[in-house]
Amino acid sequence: MFTPVKAVKGESQEIRNRDKVSNDLYSTAVSRIRQPIESLFNWLIEKTNIQRACKVRSTKRLLGQLFGKIAAAFINLIF
Repeated sequence: MFTPVKAVKGESQEIRNRDKVSNDLYSTAVSRIRQPIESLFNWLIEKTNIQRACKVRSTKRLLGQLFGKIAAAFINLIF
């Protein structure tokens, strides 16, 4: 999983300034990739209330409920 670059404690200001441009470009690229994916999952959670599925006891039932809700959300999106 890619995450934006965080500052390291104790790192000198010279090294931070030298690496700032490359770290900013990398962080921007990671954010551009992650944001649409996070938006998709937030939309799925909002439309399907999928987090309630954790109360299902059997794996077969859980997968059935999960894929059913996802299919219903996409069908609702199309129509």
